[in-house]
Amino acid sequence: MKTSDAELLILPGLGGGTPDHWYSRWEEKLQSARRIAPADPDTPDRREWTDALTRAVAEAKRPVVLIAHSLGTVLAVQAAAETALPGVAGAFLVGVPDLERDDMPEATRAFAPLPRDPLPFPSLVVASRTDPWCAYERAEDFAASWGSHLVDAGDAGHLNSESGHGPWPEGLTRFAMLMKRVG
Repeated sequence: MKTSDAELLILPGLGGGTPDHWYSRWEEKLQSARRIAPADPDTPDRREWTDALTRAVAEAKRPVVLIAHSLGTVLAVQAAAETALPGVAGAFLVGVPDLERDDMPEATRAFAPLPRDPLPFPSLVVASRTDPWCAYERAEDFAASWGSHLVDAGDAGHLNSESGHGPWPEGLTRFAMLMKRVG
């Protein structure tokens, strides 16, 4: 599937991301991409975020592919567990946080625990071996339970602008892999 044949919904993490973040750059670059922007990205409300996503998917005129980072990945997985997200053709999940850890930000507590049900659509999880928010072994476990293809990003931090992933051309290559599977 080509990106122009899908609606690409970007699900940002806590704080909504910076203009230098890879998904902000992709939003500008990919014509069919748009961000799901909750009212308050710094103090997320699980119900509000889920409602915004399910509404955007329901309003889509073409198949939806989710592009999610950090807490956005959790949103995608939880919404799929709750509603199966009819209309979603695939999901690109980057930097899944382990919300069951004790050191997670308080604002994320309402999103725990992560569902372990298989996702009803193809998905790809990109995980780093040095992500401060999730041990690689936990990311492996999450990906396996969701039936996701796992990509080892190596020593890549949280795969955000702070870890040097502004443009992130390798990510676009991985995303293209998912789009081939979806199509």
